[in-house]
Amino acid sequence: MAFFLETLLGGLMAGMLYSLVALGFVLIFKASGVFNFAQGSMVLFAALAMARFSQWIPDWTGIESPIVANIAAFVIAAVIMFAVAWFIERLVLRHLVNQEGATLLMATLGIAYFMEGLGQTIFGSNIYKIDIGMPKDPVFVLDSVFPGGILINKEDLYAALIAAVLVAALSLFFQKTATGRALRAVADDHQAAQSIGIPLNRIWVIVWCVAGVVALVAGMIWGSKLGVQFSLATVALRALPVVILGGLTSVPGAIIGGLIIGVGEKLSEVYLGPFVGGGIEIWFAYVLALGFLLFRPQGLFGEKIIDRV
Repeated sequence: MAFFLETLLGGLMAGMLYSLVALGFVLIFKASGVFNFAQGSMVLFAALAMARFSQWIPDWTGIESPIVANIAAFVIAAVIMFAVAWFIERLVLRHLVNQEGATLLMATLGIAYFMEGLGQTIFGSNIYKIDIGMPKDPVFVLDSVFPGGILINKEDLYAALIAAVLVAALSLFFQKTATGRALRAVADDHQAAQSIGIPLNRIWVIVWCVAGVVALVAGMIWGSKLGVQFSLATVALRALPVVILGGLTSVPGAIIGGLIIGVGEKLSEVYLGPFVGGGIEIWFAYVLALGFLLFRPQGLFGEKIIDRV
């Protein structure tokens, strides 16, 4: 029982990180109705900015405190992501209002390659380190309940808590604020939203800014765990089954989908892996997503769209 709970908690903590990355996809899709293939590049670009400025700031200012340097680097990286969002809206999206979804999809592909190249040009292509002070030592809990207790990785626990707080804040933002309701209106119909006075350009800037902050937090956490390298852009691929499972239009779906995928990967690897030769954790999520595409393509919480003629 203790081992099962240990595996379950590990899956839940991994699932929260998947949810955080998946939120970026959901935010952009809700605003523009297009799947944002640039989300992985945004995570990478934000993580590179955070890592490099946390190294440069002590050299430029003489600040010796890592905490102060990291806070300053986070603020600068957030400002950079805001600027990136503004430029994307100004130079790309503004000229593609009311265009076909395929056109917007290709635009996000172009943005992805541009951001990867720009990040390499500005920040370099080496492997960088982000140290935000999260403890890496494991800890045993529930010693009095289970012999030997349950082993939990402190870094994973802190990362999951950070992701959970951000996810909860964004859920409240979209459900309770006028901007969140305007965003949902824009997602339903661009022309109708504009006809009732919702400024489409401003909504797109806001949602890209929010997605940029989400990418920054995700990049900071994943960079702390794995190091900042260009393979970090592929972490978004791990979130694809999450948005398929939860639904492309649902913020709660991204949360639930991430938890299901995280737990499913860990449990399947531990309990089914020995029977199939291992490696099930790599492809389990994609097989589950394929099943949903076949039988419930809108996901658990997505909206079923019916076109009538």
